[in-house]
Amino acid sequence: VQILMWHEIVNDQVAGVPIAVTYCPLCNSALVFDRRLVGPDGGERLVSFGTSGQLFNSDLLMYDRQTESLWSQLIGLGVAGALTGVELDRYPVQTVAFGDWREQNPDGQVLNRVTGVERNYGANPYERYDEEDRVPFLFDGEVDERLPPKRRVVGVATQDGAQAVAVDHDLLQRQGAVPLDLDGRALVAVMVPGATSALDTGDISEGRQVGATAVLDPMVDGQTLTFEVDGSRLRDTQTGTTWTIAGEAVQGPLEGAVLDGVPHTDPFWFAWAAFYPDTRLLTR
Repeated sequence: VQILMWHEIVNDQVAGVPIAVTYCPLCNSALVFDRRLVGPDGGERLVSFGTSGQLFNSDLLMYDRQTESLWSQLIGLGVAGALTGVELDRYPVQTVAFGDWREQNPDGQVLNRVTGVERNYGANPYERYDEEDRVPFLFDGEVDERLPPKRRVVGVATQDGAQAVAVDHDLLQRQGAVPLDLDGRALVAVMVPGATSALDTGDISEGRQVGATAVLDPMVDGQTLTFEVDGSRLRDTQTGTTWTIAGEAVQGPLEGAVLDGVPHTDPFWFAWAAFYPDTRLLTR
């Protein structure tokens, strides 16, 4: 996050899959996309992304280096150029505390700061930007008044954007797990402590706690699980199994099971509502 704050996009591969890890600090939206896509002509393409320097609804506009088409980051859609209308496939991702990630991935690779450019990595150039009532930067749309503009939500939508649900972070902080329905599919949004805000203090590492979230399919062997928070982990109330925020069962009767993750992000409310004005909102 300390690097993405300045560069916003990392093109990489995981297990041979070409991906783009993206983060827009103005919307607090972190999303991971598959860089393989099918163009309007039906041909397969491999693209890499860069930051255009332009915004749409205060959100990062990416461009692909192959056609220079523009892409809206929060919805993963080509909005100008040869690839207009093309949708990027998304992967589930969580923004978690590094200590929790390292514990679960002791051999995992970490992006280093030798990027070839000089940036003040670790500093937050948007100090106090995430105060809930602050006016969003370069946003000229109408703010949906159901929540303060900078309230964090868990946002999840169908691939085509026809249906969307937002879960108020305040609700998740109180309950730990909130069931939701998306296009007839029963899901659960969950939150554990650990992750901090990158947009709070001038030093990213000193930001206040905001929690790490995920959206999971709670079905295992035909049984729908319900969850409660147990420290930095989840525990299902049916079997007492302990789960990570990534949906991995690490202790108990279901150890070794893995829940399907659903692509989501934790944007500010103003941005989610701007892109999904008909979103259902679950709040207190």
